Amino acid sequence: MEDNMANDSNFHAGELEAQERWNTSHIWDKERREKLLWNQIPESLFERLEGAPFFFLATSNSKGECDCSFKGGGAGVIRIIDSRHFAFPDYKGNGAFMSIGNIMQNPHVGCLFIDFSNGERLRVNGKASVHDAGKIKDLFPDCPRAILVEIDQVVPNCPAHIPKLIPAV
Repeated sequence: MEDNMANDSNFHAGELEAQERWNTSHIWDKERREKLLWNQIPESLFERLEGAPFFFLATSNSKGECDCSFKGGGAGVIRIIDSRHFAFPDYKGNGAFMSIGNIMQNPHVGCLFIDFSNGERLRVNGKASVHDAGKIKDLFPDCPRAILVEIDQVVPNCPAHIPKLIPAV
């Protein structure tokens, strides 16, 4: 492994080990990293994200036990605060608070946005916080809470293997 990969801030030790094991570390040169690993959402994607009708939210508790939830609500479910922050509402649900409970123990989240009409997808990883009062909650006045995500990493993905879904008539 190259020395510059040993202290890599883009990848953790497990990712680096897998890249070495399956011979992909050589493809992650500086140009590819800059193209595919961002620390903020480019302004050119703001409209796309704010227009997304849903996304998937991955959380885990303090033991690392995972949960993945569908978060919907139609266009406007995401509000971009700035290139490093976005918020989404916590709609009243079944009262189990699986995602929020995990966020309260472990703020690290992964968000996956998929457009099934064209296969575009975007992963956004960061740290979340729960707001039941104040400016962030006020973005969604009809909801009891809102979640703010502080962005650590944004990864655009190719549309390969994403099925094109046609809306039911």
